[in-house]
Amino acid sequence: MAKRFSVSEYTDGLLAGNRLVLSRAITLVESTLPSDQHLAQQVLDQVLPHTGRAVRLGITGVPGVGKSTFIEALGLHLVGQGKRLAVLAVDPSSPRSGGSILGDKTRMQQLSMHPQAYIRPSPAGRSLGGVTRSTREAMLLCEAAGHDVIFVETVGVGQSETAVHGMVDFFLLLMLAGAGDELQGVKRGIMEMADAVTITKADGPNEAAARRARREYQNALHLFPLGSSGWSPPVTTCSALSGAGVPEVWQEVERYVQHARQNGYFEQRRQQQHLQWLHEAIRQGLEEQFYTRPAVLAQLDTVRQQVLSGQRSAFGAATELLGL
Repeated sequence: MAKRFSVSEYTDGLLAGNRLVLSRAITLVESTLPSDQHLAQQVLDQVLPHTGRAVRLGITGVPGVGKSTFIEALGLHLVGQGKRLAVLAVDPSSPRSGGSILGDKTRMQQLSMHPQAYIRPSPAGRSLGGVTRSTREAMLLCEAAGHDVIFVETVGVGQSETAVHGMVDFFLLLMLAGAGDELQGVKRGIMEMADAVTITKADGPNEAAARRARREYQNALHLFPLGSSGWSPPVTTCSALSGAGVPEVWQEVERYVQHARQNGYFEQRRQQQHLQWLHEAIRQGLEEQFYTRPAVLAQLDTVRQQVLSGQRSAFGAATELLGL
């Protein structure tokens, strides 16, 4: 077992950009041990003044859209420009073991070997839609370690989008041309949150279809009212294999950030997110405290059986448990 670092060792290592310390610090915030959680909060408090300077980009899309291939292509473009990139890739978790299934480092081999890039796959566990409960804290640690662009890749199962949207500056939706009407329900809800839509795999025989899809999505987006940012989401096409269209995606991100900073929306949104994180942390903490109370543990199974058998209502049972 590795020796536990002190608060100052974590802080100094993070601010020096030490990758080993960053990995250890993220493991610390992911831990559910009370002693680790206490230490993690001390570290986060120390590095907080050194966070907030990165551009935070959420990337989502339907399964098969090629998120990892796209992220590697865009990531290599950014590190080629001298940027330091961190990718927080949330893997689907095995329902039996709780471990990651996909292993993003094996899917982004070139990017994972680049000294300016840091990739951290994390199992989604039981958290909503594939966003780990510690993703926000990991993002802050990466910023403290000097990474000026943060990608948060979601599982893309339809639930995680709202959670990721609440923690990033720019929300990018990747789509396929001609994916079929069965995805229309997913598209409508997510497209309203998107700051840009990119049609992937726009190469070879797919290129013409991608151009048509671009026009269709652009027309659809024009039907949505502008959001609070006053930004009209663009639709682009790209090929992660050839690299065509990849730099243009980042140009749209930069254009949005400039737009949002100029009208004050960027800082306003960050402040709203901080309050949202506060309320979520309170709810999460209260739930954890509730389920670890000895009186609740003693009664929970009995009350569950009573609800299952129809002997009492769920609301009445909840009120009793909350009063313990």
